[in-house]
Amino acid sequence: MSHLLLDVQNIHVRFKKYEVGIDSLKELVVRALHRDLKKNSFECLKGINFQINKGEAVAIFGKNGAGKSTLLKIISGILPPDEGKVLCYGRITPLLRLGAGFDANANGIENIYLNAAILGYGKQEIDDKLDEIIHFAQLGEFIHAPIKTYSSGMLARLGFAIAVSLPSEILLIDEILAVGDIAFAKKCYEKLDKLREQGTTFIIVSHSETVRRYCTRALWLDQGIIRADGETSDIFRKYSQHMLASQN
Repeated sequence: MSHLLLDVQNIHVRFKKYEVGIDSLKELVVRALHRDLKKNSFECLKGINFQINKGEAVAIFGKNGAGKSTLLKIISGILPPDEGKVLCYGRITPLLRLGAGFDANANGIENIYLNAAILGYGKQEIDDKLDEIIHFAQLGEFIHAPIKTYSSGMLARLGFAIAVSLPSEILLIDEILAVGDIAFAKKCYEKLDKLREQGTTFIIVSHSETVRRYCTRALWLDQGIIRADGETSDIFRKYSQHMLASQN
């Protein structure tokens, strides 16, 4: 019997968008002071509904601006929806942006504790997983250096190591596997395979074809709505055909 883990119900998100033509901060401030600033409401997500069961690996496709990252922020609780609700029956670990939750002046170990605490983990939980996180990140002596000295690939290693080493039921990943070298990406997917075998659920936003091998289900997000939901290869084929047709 399937075990429902995530229930996304009628999610709407609206943003304010300033009129075209403001091309500097100074002009924005001056026009705001003179109340000469027009803005319109832009609906980013328009009634999103889907459910995810325990153990599923779900990819979310869609071109830039489709609402993919916004949807992950809603699911993780970072951003509240204007309408609708998300019911989650397990702990969520979001891996949404490189460096999110990090202190640039603190070293790697200090940032492990900081980032994990922001995600809701207690000190004992972090203590128990510290060696595993350090080993997975493979940063060598840089683990003791301020992370402002890290490259984007090193930040990816540390952020991913924290996310996959701490216990959770749902892991949210936003393009993070596109950063870093091939060997580390391979290591990440191998780790995700092991976690999936253990019952961890994944939601991955990516344009990479590698998710076709890893994810069994995909959602195609287009202009704030779910255009299709189904088997990954079929959805990716439809999405690719649509993108090629739109370029002609």
